[in-house]
Amino acid sequence: MKILIATGIYPPAIGGPATYSKLLHDELPPRGFDVSVCNFGDVLGYPKIIRHIAYFFKIINAARCVDVIYAQDPVSVGFPAFLAAQARNKKFVLKIVGDYAWEQGVQRFGVTETLDDFSKVSEKYSLAVRVMKKIQKYVADGADAVVTPSEYLKKIISNWGVEKGKINVIYNGFDMAIPKSSKSAIRHKLGLTGTIIVSAGRLVPWKGFSALIEAFSEVKRVIPDAALFIAGEGPLRHELEEKVRELGLFESITFLGKTPQEKLFEYVRAADIFVLNTGYEGFSHQLLETMALGTPIITTPVGGNVELIEDGKTGIFAPYDDKAKISEKIISLVRDPAFAENISHAAKDRVKDFSDERMLQNLAEFFKKIVQ
Repeated sequence: MKILIATGIYPPAIGGPATYSKLLHDELPPRGFDVSVCNFGDVLGYPKIIRHIAYFFKIINAARCVDVIYAQDPVSVGFPAFLAAQARNKKFVLKIVGDYAWEQGVQRFGVTETLDDFSKVSEKYSLAVRVMKKIQKYVADGADAVVTPSEYLKKIISNWGVEKGKINVIYNGFDMAIPKSSKSAIRHKLGLTGTIIVSAGRLVPWKGFSALIEAFSEVKRVIPDAALFIAGEGPLRHELEEKVRELGLFESITFLGKTPQEKLFEYVRAADIFVLNTGYEGFSHQLLETMALGTPIITTPVGGNVELIEDGKTGIFAPYDDKAKISEKIISLVRDPAFAENISHAAKDRVKDFSDERMLQNLAEFFKKIVQ
């Protein structure tokens, strides 16, 4: 079977879609597949719109002899790939890992609703947001099948009006090289002392860094040696740095910026607690990595998080943006190292359910059904 992967990014670019596409390119052939890749990154040098037209023709050319086109998003890549699949009369499978219209709406067009509410309504939003919603639904409706990495996202896509029967949940795989050095050795290498709290993600509104910073101010009052490290870049960085200055926490909160994976793993491994105060999460690879690294997690009971974390067993839940609860949970966990160790061990065991091998096997069986 010949599969063409249409992806927005591909190595040497970094990011989840790049890693996922490279994994399929390398590991599906031993399972009886001929895999090729069409990278949207190759046309980014063109102006907007022109690049999408150029990508459409790249797909048209690459899809001549394939059985299935597998697109990794419903808009930038998915829309031209779907049109090419129709032109070539090829099976079209769409992977959806989030709601592009909602993310763009929150960042650029004043959308304030939660994703759950946003996914059910169209008419009230700006023209740009309505167009994005229509495109992603059009591509999902036209796909022979949709793949998503969590039951939560399956619910969101069905809220769009997409037929539930065509939405298939295949959890993302997870295999990583754990740093061999001990926690104490890594802390010494990084020059870390005291109580270390780490968070990571794009600095965007729904990641809740503003509330985390305010919660940390209370933690700092109770635990004077506490330090917070935030890894990631995004449009809110300047605003967040200003908040840190206003609270007088500039010596206790460090923005790591865009952090190479190996370095981020070291900070997470060295931390006493990892906090992810997020209002939306489809399926968090970051949480899987943290669980494997053995660092106890405090996060929110939203989206796909509840499919990974069992409160009090493999992590701790705190309500999104609830500064009092977040600080309370952090302080409580710091004061109970035995409990922190217990949930860390349980989380490591839970990660074993999300292997690359299992994901690849499920995906291979899925593709074979699609072309029958």
